[in-house]
Amino acid sequence: MASSADPDAATPPSAPQPEPARKAVRVVVKGRVTGVGFRDWTASTAESLGLAGWVRNRRDGSVEALLSGDPAKIEDMITRRLPVGPPAATVTAVVPSTAEPVDPSTGFEIKFTV
Repeated sequence: MASSADPDAATPPSAPQPEPARKAVRVVVKGRVTGVGFRDWTASTAESLGLAGWVRNRRDGSVEALLSGDPAKIEDMITRRLPVGPPAATVTAVVPSTAEPVDPSTGFEIKFTV
């Protein structure tokens, strides 16, 4: 009696896995966010979420960041984490705008003030 599954039959190649969805958002964070460790906290938090991008202080006293990666993790960063920030920060606004995603292998960087 023949088996219905032929072990010698070639298995069809599996379909290529789609690239995970990636997006990027540029965010300006306002309030008491400079001189309180906000850049280090942002870099550490973004890295823990697997996001790529950068963060920097701005001369107007705000902090600017580019967050690139999984859309759900970016949303979490923008809606739950950045509005709170590190303990010494007082965030008054988080202003997002769209941006181009960056290569995930670039990691997350702290840049100089602009």
